[in-house]
Amino acid sequence: MTISSIRKAACALLAVFTVVCTSCGNQNAPSQSTTAAPKPADTSAAAPSGSITFPVTIKAGYSTSEEDPRGIVLKAFKETVEKETNGDVIIEIHPSGELGSDAELIKGVIEGNVDMTVSSAGNFAQYATKIGVSALPFLFSDFESAWEFIDSDTMQSINADLEPFNMHVLAYFDNGFRCVTTTSKSINSVADMNGLNIRTPENQIVMETMSALKAKPQSFPFAELKDALRNGTFDAQENPIPVIYNNKLYEVQKYLSITNHSYDAMPLVIRKDIWDGLGEQYQQIIVKAAETAETEDRKLVKQQTSDFVDKLKAEGMEVTYPDLAPFKEATTGVMDVFESIYGEELIASVKAMIK
Repeated sequence: MTISSIRKAACALLAVFTVVCTSCGNQNAPSQSTTAAPKPADTSAAAPSGSITFPVTIKAGYSTSEEDPRGIVLKAFKETVEKETNGDVIIEIHPSGELGSDAELIKGVIEGNVDMTVSSAGNFAQYATKIGVSALPFLFSDFESAWEFIDSDTMQSINADLEPFNMHVLAYFDNGFRCVTTTSKSINSVADMNGLNIRTPENQIVMETMSALKAKPQSFPFAELKDALRNGTFDAQENPIPVIYNNKLYEVQKYLSITNHSYDAMPLVIRKDIWDGLGEQYQQIIVKAAETAETEDRKLVKQQTSDFVDKLKAEGMEVTYPDLAPFKEATTGVMDVFESIYGEELIASVKAMIK
């Protein structure tokens, strides 16, 4: 895809982002799903503080397995919240896409069918365009610089953009740096990406990055990915190393290329109408538990990223480390395209931080 065609795609993307407001479900039970496109909540009708009838059950869904770091820390989060609230707030966890794909989970929070989810920041960008900025290609070279940006005032101020869509950000989990896996050939150069039929999440930045590398990206639900790779629907996929190992993608992929092309931050969100009704005491308990989960998740992802390459080799994967300079050069236009979406001020702030 040329930069010109990417710019056209960006213009089309801008049109998608102009959605109008509507109201969402009640505070104590999920509302029925609708066929209409998800729209912002009417926050003027949000529940007053402490208005929920307890005990309340909060359904939390995510797309990967229970062995994934997000699954491990959410179990601890559940235990802490239930203990500290004396069972008034119950966290019901649904892993492996039980409540839907990432896109469906996010839409479910907006509409009231799901109460909490954690997903790649770029997957929220359909609703709050700037939330996915950290996924721009090759912004960070290590976890510490990525965390510094995610915890900065610049990024934290963007969280409010999700509130009109009935989503309140509790924390930012880590998903690691995204890498490419393939079925029949290793990736050693940009030329090897040409024409690659690759699965991506419904994340416009990742898709544009793959297109800039001349691959052919297509979004597809993660819970169905393994079968799609097995039956040849896709030649390749891209995900962080912990996701690749914990979900046993090595069973259907032969080659791993350490491209680290996009950092994957993950907002942990709760329905804002539930949040507003919990009351300050329980809000503080949940925030503290979420911050602890965030810290543990980041440690775990960093450790697994380091440890799991050897485990993937032991499972039979062939690992390559291509020179990333040509990959960075090929994707420089992606930031230029998204400057028209995010605005010059945000991009300037991003550039200043990464320098």
